Amino acid sequence: MKNYRITVNGKTYDVTVEETGTQSAPVQQPSASAAVEQPKAAPVSVPSNAKAKVTAPMPGTVLKINVSNGQSVKKGDVLLVLEAMKMENEITSPEDGTVSSVSVAKGASVNSGDLLVVIA
Repeated sequence: MKNYRITVNGKTYDVTVEETGTQSAPVQQPSASAAVEQPKAAPVSVPSNAKAKVTAPMPGTVLKINVSNGQSVKKGDVLLVLEAMKMENEITSPEDGTVSSVSVAKGASVNSGDLLVVIA
């Protein structure tokens, strides 16, 4: 038997530990090559004729999408509504054009800089 004194959160404890004489197998840490790789989002292809790529200005959740592929938009039109910090933020079109792709779905969580809409 071995006696130890340990302190946890400022309180001291006297602990007695019994040696059993058996040894357990050493614990092996997983190697870097055995690490599970997280799935990555598929790359989004942006057409070469894209006038504007609208990205998320902040992390949030997509509440509403007001446009669809092929729809004409004018500068200032609300493309979608993004909820961030309990506030609804209207994401507007930076210029006139046609929506060539909508890269998010209603209810999706986005990070700052994620591609939302491409305007051609």
